[in-house]
Amino acid sequence: MKKRVTILGAGISGLSASAFLAKEGFDVTILEKNTTTGGRARQFHKDGFVFDMGPSWYWMPDVFERFYNQFGYTASDFYELKRLDPSYRVYWPDHSHTDVPASMTELESWFESLEPGSSQKLKAFLKDAKYKYEVGMQDLVFKPSLSLMEFADSRVLKGLLNMHILSSFSKYIRKYFKHPKILSLLEFPVLFLGAMPNETPALYSLMNYADISLGTWYPMGGMHKFIEAFEKIAKEQGVKILTDHEVTGFNYENKQILSAKTEKGEFESDFFISGADYQHTDSKLLNGHANYSEKYWNKRTMAPSCLLYYVGINKRVSNLQHHNLFFDESLEVHGKEIYKDPQWPTAPLFYLSVPSLTDSSVAPEGYENLFFLIPIAPDLKDQEEIRDKYFELLLDRLKTITGNDIKENIVYKRSFSISDFKKDYHAFKGNAYGLANTLRQTAILKPSLKNKNLDNFYYTGQLTVPGPGVPPSIISGEVVANEIIKTLKH
Repeated sequence: MKKRVTILGAGISGLSASAFLAKEGFDVTILEKNTTTGGRARQFHKDGFVFDMGPSWYWMPDVFERFYNQFGYTASDFYELKRLDPSYRVYWPDHSHTDVPASMTELESWFESLEPGSSQKLKAFLKDAKYKYEVGMQDLVFKPSLSLMEFADSRVLKGLLNMHILSSFSKYIRKYFKHPKILSLLEFPVLFLGAMPNETPALYSLMNYADISLGTWYPMGGMHKFIEAFEKIAKEQGVKILTDHEVTGFNYENKQILSAKTEKGEFESDFFISGADYQHTDSKLLNGHANYSEKYWNKRTMAPSCLLYYVGINKRVSNLQHHNLFFDESLEVHGKEIYKDPQWPTAPLFYLSVPSLTDSSVAPEGYENLFFLIPIAPDLKDQEEIRDKYFELLLDRLKTITGNDIKENIVYKRSFSISDFKKDYHAFKGNAYGLANTLRQTAILKPSLKNKNLDNFYYTGQLTVPGPGVPPSIISGEVVANEIIKTLKH
Protein backbone atom coordinates (compact mmCIF):
# COMPACT_ATOMS: atom_id res chain seq x y z
CA MET A 1 0.00 0.00 0.00
CA LYS A 2 1.27 3.49 -0.90
CA LYS A 3 2.50 5.68 1.92
CA ARG A 4 0.28 8.76 2.31
CA VAL A 5 1.51 12.34 2.62
CA THR A 6 -0.71 15.30 3.51
CA ILE A 7 0.61 18.78 2.75
CA LEU A 8 -0.77 21.99 4.24
CA GLY A 9 -0.83 24.69 1.58
CA ALA A 10 -0.74 24.78 -2.23
CA GLY A 11 1.89 27.50 -2.36
CA ILE A 12 5.15 27.18 -4.30
CA SER A 13 6.95 24.90 -1.84
CA GLY A 14 3.88 22.73 -1.21
CA LEU A 15 3.33 22.15 -4.94
CA SER A 16 7.03 21.44 -5.43
CA ALA A 17 7.17 18.91 -2.55
CA SER A 18 3.97 17.22 -3.69
CA ALA A 19 5.27 16.63 -7.22
CA PHE A 20 8.54 15.06 -6.05
CA LEU A 21 6.81 12.81 -3.50
CA ALA A 22 4.08 11.65 -5.87
CA LYS A 23 6.73 10.90 -8.51
CA GLU A 24 8.38 8.57 -5.93
CA GLY A 25 5.12 6.67 -5.45
CA PHE A 26 3.57 8.42 -2.44
CA ASP A 27 -0.18 9.06 -2.26
CA VAL A 28 -0.18 12.87 -1.84
CA THR A 29 -3.01 15.23 -0.87
CA ILE A 30 -2.66 19.00 -0.55
CA LEU A 31 -5.09 20.84 1.74
CA GLU A 32 -5.26 24.52 0.76
CA LYS A 33 -6.89 27.13 3.01
CA ASN A 34 -7.80 29.56 0.20
CA THR A 35 -10.03 29.00 -2.81
CA THR A 36 -7.15 29.13 -5.32
CA THR A 37 -3.64 27.70 -5.49
CA GLY A 38 -0.35 29.57 -5.48
CA GLY A 39 -0.09 30.94 -1.94
CA ARG A 40 1.53 34.36 -2.15
CA ALA A 41 1.81 33.83 -5.92
CA ARG A 42 -1.95 33.77 -6.43
CA GLN A 43 -3.62 35.71 -9.22
CA PHE A 44 -7.00 37.38 -9.58
CA HIS A 45 -9.02 38.69 -12.53
CA LYS A 46 -11.19 41.79 -12.42
CA ASP A 47 -12.88 43.83 -15.18
CA GLY A 48 -10.51 42.53 -17.85
CA PHE A 49 -7.37 43.00 -15.71
CA VAL A 50 -5.16 40.10 -14.61
CA PHE A 51 -3.30 40.85 -11.37
CA ASP A 52 -0.46 38.76 -9.95
CA MET A 53 -0.86 39.16 -6.19
CA GLY A 54 2.71 38.64 -5.04
CA PRO A 55 5.97 37.82 -6.81
CA SER A 56 6.58 39.91 -9.92
CA TRP A 57 10.31 39.28 -10.56
CA TYR A 58 11.26 36.11 -12.46
CA TRP A 59 14.91 35.62 -11.50
CA MET A 60 17.11 32.50 -11.50
CA PRO A 61 15.42 30.82 -14.52
CA ASP A 62 17.82 27.88 -14.04
CA VAL A 63 16.00 26.90 -10.81
CA PHE A 64 12.63 26.73 -12.61
CA GLU A 65 14.25 24.84 -15.50
CA ARG A 66 15.82 22.32 -13.13
CA PHE A 67 12.40 21.63 -11.60
CA TYR A 68 10.71 21.16 -14.98
CA ASN A 69 13.52 18.95 -16.32
CA GLN A 70 13.04 16.44 -13.50
CA PHE A 71 9.53 15.80 -14.81
CA GLY A 72 10.45 15.69 -18.48
CA TYR A 73 9.51 19.27 -19.28
CA THR A 74 11.07 22.64 -20.02
CA ALA A 75 9.67 26.10 -19.20
CA SER A 76 8.74 26.63 -22.85
CA ASP A 77 6.28 23.74 -22.61
CA PHE A 78 4.15 25.95 -20.34
CA TYR A 79 4.78 29.59 -21.21
CA GLU A 80 6.82 31.99 -23.29
CA LEU A 81 9.63 33.41 -21.20
CA LYS A 82 10.74 36.86 -22.27
CA ARG A 83 13.95 38.52 -21.11
CA LEU A 84 13.30 42.16 -20.22
CA ASP A 85 15.61 44.77 -21.72
CA PRO A 86 16.10 47.07 -19.95
CA SER A 87 15.90 44.81 -16.92
CA TYR A 88 14.39 47.64 -14.88
CA ARG A 89 14.48 51.41 -14.41
CA VAL A 90 15.82 53.21 -11.33
CA TYR A 91 14.74 56.76 -10.43
CA TRP A 92 17.37 58.62 -8.40
CA PRO A 93 17.13 61.46 -5.81
CA ASP A 94 17.76 64.06 -8.54
CA HIS A 95 14.74 62.58 -10.44
CA SER A 96 17.01 61.40 -13.24
CA HIS A 97 16.71 57.73 -14.13
CA THR A 98 18.81 54.82 -15.32
CA ASP A 99 17.51 52.01 -17.51
CA VAL A 100 19.59 49.01 -16.43
CA PRO A 101 20.51 47.24 -19.68
CA ALA A 102 20.41 43.49 -20.21
CA SER A 103 23.60 43.79 -22.28
CA MET A 104 26.80 43.43 -20.25
CA THR A 105 28.70 45.71 -22.64
CA GLU A 106 26.16 48.49 -22.16
CA LEU A 107 26.15 48.01 -18.39
CA GLU A 108 29.96 48.17 -18.27
CA SER A 109 29.81 51.45 -20.25
CA TRP A 110 27.37 52.91 -17.72
CA PHE A 111 29.61 51.87 -14.80
CA GLU A 112 32.62 53.40 -16.56
CA SER A 113 30.77 56.69 -17.18
CA LEU A 114 30.15 57.06 -13.45
CA GLU A 115 33.44 55.73 -12.10
CA PRO A 116 36.47 55.30 -14.37
CA GLY A 117 37.96 51.82 -14.00
CA SER A 118 34.76 50.34 -12.56
CA SER A 119 33.95 48.21 -15.63
CA GLN A 120 36.99 46.01 -14.93
CA LYS A 121 36.05 45.87 -11.26
CA LEU A 122 32.53 44.82 -12.26
CA LYS A 123 34.00 41.86 -14.16
CA ALA A 124 35.97 40.79 -11.09
CA PHE A 125 32.98 41.33 -8.81
CA LEU A 126 30.70 39.24 -11.05
CA LYS A 127 33.29 36.47 -11.39
CA ASP A 128 33.30 36.14 -7.60
CA ALA A 129 29.47 36.43 -7.47
CA LYS A 130 29.19 33.65 -10.08
CA TYR A 131 31.36 31.38 -7.92
CA LYS A 132 29.11 32.06 -4.93
CA TYR A 133 26.00 31.45 -7.01
CA GLU A 134 27.27 28.14 -8.35
CA VAL A 135 28.46 26.80 -4.99
CA GLY A 136 25.44 28.22 -3.20
CA MET A 137 22.83 26.99 -5.68
CA GLN A 138 24.47 23.61 -6.35
CA ASP A 139 25.68 22.67 -2.87
CA LEU A 140 24.46 24.81 0.01
CA VAL A 141 20.76 25.37 -0.74
CA PHE A 142 20.09 21.66 -1.16
CA LYS A 143 21.34 20.85 2.35
CA PRO A 144 18.48 20.10 4.78
CA SER A 145 20.58 21.86 7.47
CA LEU A 146 19.76 19.29 10.13
CA SER A 147 23.40 18.80 11.13
CA LEU A 148 26.72 20.62 10.85
CA MET A 149 28.19 17.43 9.36
CA GLU A 150 26.30 18.14 6.13
CA PHE A 151 28.83 20.92 5.53
CA ALA A 152 31.91 18.74 6.18
CA ASP A 153 32.38 17.91 2.50
CA SER A 154 35.64 19.42 1.14
CA ARG A 155 34.04 21.36 -1.76
CA VAL A 156 31.43 22.82 0.59
CA LEU A 157 34.04 23.72 3.24
CA LYS A 158 36.24 25.35 0.60
CA GLY A 159 33.14 27.10 -0.69
CA LEU A 160 32.22 28.40 2.76
CA LEU A 161 35.71 29.87 3.20
CA ASN A 162 35.43 31.72 -0.11
CA MET A 163 31.84 32.88 0.34
CA HIS A 164 32.52 35.87 2.63
CA ILE A 165 29.82 34.71 5.01
CA LEU A 166 31.26 36.68 7.92
CA SER A 167 31.67 40.02 6.13
CA SER A 168 28.82 42.41 5.43
CA PHE A 169 27.51 42.95 1.94
CA SER A 170 27.74 46.70 2.35
CA LYS A 171 31.46 46.67 3.22
CA TYR A 172 32.20 44.05 0.59
CA ILE A 173 30.85 46.00 -2.40
CA ARG A 174 32.65 49.14 -1.22
CA LYS A 175 35.94 47.35 -1.77
CA TYR A 176 35.08 47.42 -5.46
CA PHE A 177 33.01 50.57 -6.02
CA LYS A 178 32.51 54.10 -4.66
CA HIS A 179 29.86 55.85 -6.77
CA PRO A 180 26.53 56.11 -4.88
CA LYS A 181 24.45 55.10 -7.92
CA ILE A 182 26.52 51.96 -8.47
CA LEU A 183 26.30 51.09 -4.78
CA SER A 184 22.51 51.60 -4.77
CA LEU A 185 22.11 49.42 -7.86
CA LEU A 186 24.11 46.60 -6.30
CA GLU A 187 22.42 46.90 -2.91
CA PHE A 188 18.93 46.75 -4.41
CA PRO A 189 18.64 42.92 -4.86
CA VAL A 190 19.57 42.19 -1.23
CA LEU A 191 16.62 44.29 -0.03
CA PHE A 192 14.49 41.27 -1.02
CA LEU A 193 16.42 39.28 1.59
CA GLY A 194 14.98 41.18 4.50
CA ALA A 195 17.85 43.12 6.05
CA MET A 196 19.89 46.26 5.46
CA PRO A 197 22.99 45.66 3.31
CA ASN A 198 25.29 46.26 6.32
CA GLU A 199 23.61 43.33 8.12
CA THR A 200 23.40 40.95 5.16
CA PRO A 201 26.32 38.52 4.60
CA ALA A 202 28.49 39.30 1.54
CA LEU A 203 27.61 35.77 0.38
CA TYR A 204 24.51 37.35 -1.15
CA SER A 205 26.47 39.08 -3.90
CA LEU A 206 25.26 35.92 -5.63
CA MET A 207 22.00 37.89 -6.04
CA ASN A 208 23.90 40.40 -8.19
CA TYR A 209 24.98 37.55 -10.44
CA ALA A 210 21.34 36.45 -10.67
CA ASP A 211 20.28 40.01 -11.49
CA ILE A 212 23.01 41.14 -13.89
CA SER A 213 24.25 37.93 -15.53
CA LEU A 214 21.21 35.64 -15.49
CA GLY A 215 18.79 38.47 -16.21
CA THR A 216 15.25 39.57 -15.41
CA TRP A 217 12.54 37.58 -17.19
CA TYR A 218 8.76 37.59 -17.50
CA PRO A 219 6.42 34.66 -18.28
CA MET A 220 3.85 35.93 -20.80
CA GLY A 221 0.41 35.70 -19.22
CA GLY A 222 1.71 36.61 -15.78
CA MET A 223 3.76 35.13 -12.94
CA HIS A 224 0.92 32.75 -12.13
CA LYS A 225 1.86 30.79 -15.29
CA PHE A 226 4.54 28.95 -13.33
CA ILE A 227 2.00 28.10 -10.61
CA GLU A 228 -0.27 26.62 -13.31
CA ALA A 229 2.72 24.64 -14.59
CA PHE A 230 3.61 23.32 -11.11
CA GLU A 231 -0.02 22.38 -10.49
CA LYS A 232 -0.25 20.55 -13.82
CA ILE A 233 2.92 18.59 -13.07
CA ALA A 234 1.73 17.72 -9.54
CA LYS A 235 -1.63 16.48 -10.80
CA GLU A 236 0.05 14.43 -13.54
CA GLN A 237 2.00 12.66 -10.79
CA GLY A 238 -1.31 11.89 -9.06
CA VAL A 239 -1.43 14.66 -6.43
CA LYS A 240 -4.92 15.57 -5.16
CA ILE A 241 -5.41 19.28 -4.41
CA LEU A 242 -8.34 20.33 -2.23
CA THR A 243 -8.91 24.08 -1.99
CA ASP A 244 -11.04 25.74 0.70
CA HIS A 245 -9.77 23.08 3.14
CA GLU A 246 -8.12 24.87 6.06
CA VAL A 247 -6.43 22.59 8.59
CA THR A 248 -7.55 23.47 12.12
CA GLY A 249 -5.63 20.85 14.12
CA PHE A 250 -4.42 17.25 14.28
CA ASN A 251 -5.17 13.93 15.97
CA TYR A 252 -2.16 12.32 17.66
CA GLU A 253 -0.86 9.02 18.92
CA ASN A 254 2.39 9.13 20.89
CA LYS A 255 5.01 10.79 18.65
CA GLN A 256 2.93 10.47 15.50
CA ILE A 257 0.19 12.55 13.93
CA LEU A 258 -2.61 10.35 12.61
CA SER A 259 -4.84 12.82 10.81
CA ALA A 260 -5.32 16.47 9.89
CA LYS A 261 -8.62 18.04 10.89
CA THR A 262 -10.62 20.40 8.65
CA GLU A 263 -14.24 21.55 8.75
CA LYS A 264 -14.87 19.21 5.81
CA GLY A 265 -13.49 16.07 7.41
CA GLU A 266 -10.29 14.40 8.61
CA PHE A 267 -7.37 13.28 6.46
CA GLU A 268 -5.34 10.34 7.71
CA SER A 269 -1.72 10.16 6.63
CA ASP A 270 1.69 8.60 7.25
CA PHE A 271 3.57 11.88 6.83
CA PHE A 272 2.62 15.55 7.12
CA ILE A 273 4.30 18.64 5.70
CA SER A 274 3.31 22.18 6.58
CA GLY A 275 3.80 24.64 3.74
CA ALA A 276 1.57 26.97 5.75
CA ASP A 277 3.11 29.68 7.93
CA TYR A 278 5.61 27.92 10.23
CA GLN A 279 4.86 30.00 13.33
CA HIS A 280 1.09 29.60 12.86
CA THR A 281 1.51 25.83 12.46
CA ASP A 282 3.69 25.63 15.57
CA SER A 283 1.62 27.88 17.85
CA LYS A 284 -1.94 27.26 16.66
CA LEU A 285 -2.09 23.74 15.20
CA LEU A 286 0.42 21.45 16.92
CA ASN A 287 -1.13 21.42 20.39
CA GLY A 288 2.00 21.28 22.56
CA HIS A 289 4.20 19.59 19.97
CA ALA A 290 5.65 22.83 18.57
CA ASN A 291 9.29 23.02 17.52
CA TYR A 292 9.69 26.51 18.96
CA SER A 293 8.26 28.72 21.68
CA GLU A 294 6.56 32.09 21.29
CA LYS A 295 9.68 33.62 22.86
CA TYR A 296 11.80 32.08 20.09
CA TRP A 297 9.55 33.49 17.36
CA ASN A 298 9.45 36.94 18.89
CA LYS A 299 13.25 37.05 18.83
CA ARG A 300 13.44 36.29 15.10
CA THR A 301 14.34 39.10 12.73
CA MET A 302 11.57 39.20 10.18
CA ALA A 303 11.86 40.39 6.61
CA PRO A 304 9.53 43.29 5.76
CA SER A 305 5.87 43.26 5.10
CA CYS A 306 4.56 45.48 2.33
CA LEU A 307 1.71 47.72 1.31
CA LEU A 308 0.47 46.71 -2.15
CA TYR A 309 -1.92 48.31 -4.60
CA TYR A 310 -3.40 46.60 -7.65
CA VAL A 311 -4.55 49.38 -9.97
CA GLY A 312 -6.23 49.47 -13.39
CA ILE A 313 -6.30 52.72 -15.40
CA ASN A 314 -8.12 53.61 -18.62
CA LYS A 315 -5.12 55.11 -20.43
CA ARG A 316 -1.55 54.21 -21.35
CA VAL A 317 1.46 55.45 -19.37
CA SER A 318 4.72 56.94 -20.62
CA ASN A 319 8.24 57.27 -19.24
CA LEU A 320 8.02 53.94 -17.36
CA GLN A 321 9.41 50.42 -17.84
CA HIS A 322 7.99 47.03 -16.83
CA HIS A 323 9.86 47.27 -13.48
CA ASN A 324 10.52 50.67 -11.87
CA LEU A 325 12.39 51.37 -8.64
CA PHE A 326 11.81 54.76 -7.05
CA PHE A 327 15.01 55.39 -5.10
CA ASP A 328 14.33 59.12 -5.02
CA GLU A 329 14.22 59.16 -1.21
CA SER A 330 16.72 57.97 1.43
CA LEU A 331 17.22 54.21 1.64
CA GLU A 332 18.95 54.65 4.99
CA VAL A 333 15.98 56.47 6.57
CA HIS A 334 13.40 54.09 5.10
CA GLY A 335 15.52 51.10 6.16
CA LYS A 336 15.70 52.32 9.76
CA GLU A 337 11.91 52.71 9.81
CA ILE A 338 11.61 49.06 8.80
CA TYR A 339 14.36 47.42 10.88
CA LYS A 340 15.52 49.69 13.71
CA ASP A 341 12.56 51.84 14.73
CA PRO A 342 9.50 50.13 13.21
CA GLN A 343 6.98 52.68 12.00
CA TRP A 344 5.08 53.72 8.92
CA PRO A 345 7.70 55.32 6.63
CA THR A 346 7.96 59.09 6.39
CA ALA A 347 9.26 59.17 2.80
CA PRO A 348 9.18 55.61 1.43
CA LEU A 349 11.05 54.15 -1.48
CA PHE A 350 8.64 52.22 -3.66
CA TYR A 351 8.41 49.83 -6.60
CA LEU A 352 6.03 50.01 -9.55
CA SER A 353 5.46 47.20 -12.03
CA VAL A 354 3.60 47.82 -15.28
CA PRO A 355 3.31 44.32 -16.80
CA SER A 356 0.86 45.55 -19.46
CA LEU A 357 3.83 47.31 -21.14
CA THR A 358 5.18 43.83 -21.91
CA ASP A 359 2.02 41.73 -21.98
CA SER A 360 -1.22 42.97 -23.55
CA SER A 361 -3.18 40.04 -22.07
CA VAL A 362 -3.13 41.49 -18.51
CA ALA A 363 -5.22 44.62 -19.25
CA PRO A 364 -8.00 45.61 -21.70
CA GLU A 365 -6.83 47.32 -24.89
CA GLY A 366 -5.74 50.92 -24.26
CA TYR A 367 -5.65 50.33 -20.47
CA GLU A 368 -2.75 49.75 -18.10
CA ASN A 369 -2.15 47.32 -15.24
CA LEU A 370 -0.17 48.82 -12.31
CA PHE A 371 1.27 47.07 -9.25
CA PHE A 372 2.67 49.35 -6.50
CA LEU A 373 4.70 48.07 -3.54
CA ILE A 374 6.04 49.89 -0.46
CA PRO A 375 8.23 47.79 1.90
CA ILE A 376 7.16 48.34 5.51
CA ALA A 377 7.94 46.97 8.97
CA PRO A 378 5.89 43.91 9.95
CA ASP A 379 3.14 44.06 12.57
CA LEU A 380 2.31 47.77 12.18
CA LYS A 381 -1.24 48.96 12.84
CA ASP A 382 -2.90 48.60 9.45
CA GLN A 383 -5.88 50.90 8.77
CA GLU A 384 -7.76 51.98 5.65
CA GLU A 385 -6.96 55.68 6.27
CA ILE A 386 -3.23 54.86 6.29
CA ARG A 387 -3.52 52.95 3.03
CA ASP A 388 -5.42 55.87 1.44
CA LYS A 389 -2.78 58.34 2.62
CA TYR A 390 0.09 56.36 1.07
CA PHE A 391 -1.77 55.81 -2.17
CA GLU A 392 -2.15 59.58 -2.57
CA LEU A 393 1.55 59.97 -1.80
CA LEU A 394 2.46 57.43 -4.51
CA LEU A 395 0.24 59.10 -7.10
CA ASP A 396 1.78 62.51 -6.35
CA ARG A 397 5.35 61.13 -6.57
CA LEU A 398 4.50 59.31 -9.80
CA LYS A 399 3.19 62.53 -11.36
CA THR A 400 6.09 64.68 -10.15
CA ILE A 401 8.84 62.24 -11.19
CA THR A 402 7.46 60.68 -14.39
CA GLY A 403 4.74 63.10 -15.54
CA ASN A 404 2.05 60.40 -15.35
CA ASP A 405 -1.07 61.93 -13.76
CA ILE A 406 -3.44 58.97 -13.33
CA LYS A 407 -5.77 60.11 -10.50
CA GLU A 408 -8.75 60.67 -12.81
CA ASN A 409 -8.09 57.51 -14.84
CA ILE A 410 -8.33 54.85 -12.14
CA VAL A 411 -11.06 52.33 -12.96
CA TYR A 412 -10.01 49.65 -10.44
CA LYS A 413 -8.04 49.74 -7.17
CA ARG A 414 -7.43 47.14 -4.46
CA SER A 415 -4.96 47.38 -1.59
CA PHE A 416 -3.34 44.52 0.34
CA SER A 417 -1.19 44.81 3.46
CA ILE A 418 -0.39 43.49 6.92
CA SER A 419 -3.91 42.52 8.01
CA ASP A 420 -4.47 40.74 4.66
CA PHE A 421 -1.21 38.78 4.98
CA LYS A 422 -2.39 37.65 8.42
CA LYS A 423 -5.90 36.81 7.24
CA ASP A 424 -5.06 35.07 3.95
CA TYR A 425 -1.80 33.32 4.93
CA HIS A 426 -1.70 33.43 8.76
CA ALA A 427 1.61 35.24 8.14
CA PHE A 428 3.53 35.81 11.37
CA LYS A 429 3.33 39.55 12.16
CA GLY A 430 1.89 40.01 8.69
CA ASN A 431 5.32 39.50 7.08
CA ALA A 432 5.55 39.28 3.30
CA TYR A 433 9.04 37.81 2.81
CA GLY A 434 9.65 35.40 5.67
CA LEU A 435 12.74 35.59 7.88
CA ALA A 436 15.50 38.08 7.21
CA ASN A 437 18.62 36.43 5.78
CA THR A 438 20.97 37.58 8.51
CA LEU A 439 24.04 35.58 9.54
CA ARG A 440 22.23 34.36 12.68
CA GLN A 441 19.35 33.06 10.56
CA THR A 442 21.29 31.17 7.88
CA ALA A 443 21.46 27.38 7.18
CA ILE A 444 21.27 25.37 10.44
CA LEU A 445 20.28 28.56 12.31
CA LYS A 446 16.97 28.73 10.43
CA PRO A 447 13.87 27.01 11.84
CA SER A 448 14.31 23.28 11.19
CA LEU A 449 12.43 21.49 8.40
CA LYS A 450 11.85 18.53 10.78
CA ASN A 451 9.70 18.57 13.91
CA LYS A 452 11.77 17.41 16.90
CA ASN A 453 8.74 16.17 18.88
CA LEU A 454 6.91 14.31 16.14
CA ASP A 455 8.36 11.53 13.96
CA ASN A 456 6.26 12.24 10.88
CA PHE A 457 5.92 16.04 10.71
CA TYR A 458 7.96 18.37 8.46
CA TYR A 459 7.97 22.01 7.31
CA THR A 460 8.68 23.68 3.99
CA GLY A 461 8.56 27.22 2.61
CA GLN A 462 10.02 30.62 3.27
CA LEU A 463 10.45 30.34 7.07
CA THR A 464 12.68 27.27 6.85
CA VAL A 465 15.62 26.25 4.63
CA PRO A 466 16.87 27.51 2.27
CA GLY A 467 14.94 30.78 2.75
CA PRO A 468 12.49 33.30 1.28
CA GLY A 469 11.81 33.98 -2.40
CA VAL A 470 10.37 31.96 -5.28
CA PRO A 471 13.47 29.94 -6.30
CA PRO A 472 14.37 29.03 -2.67
CA SER A 473 10.74 27.94 -2.10
CA ILE A 474 10.90 25.64 -5.13
CA ILE A 475 14.10 24.14 -3.69
CA SER A 476 12.60 23.92 -0.18
CA GLY A 477 9.86 21.63 -1.51
CA GLU A 478 12.42 19.34 -3.13
CA VAL A 479 14.62 19.26 -0.01
CA VAL A 480 11.78 18.25 2.33
CA ALA A 481 10.51 15.66 -0.15
CA ASN A 482 13.99 14.10 -0.27
CA GLU A 483 14.11 13.94 3.53
CA ILE A 484 10.85 11.95 3.65
CA ILE A 485 12.01 9.67 0.82
CA LYS A 486 15.31 9.11 2.68
CA THR A 487 13.48 8.39 5.97
CA LEU A 488 11.36 5.71 4.32
CA LYS A 489 14.36 4.09 2.63
CA HIS A 490 16.24 3.92 5.93
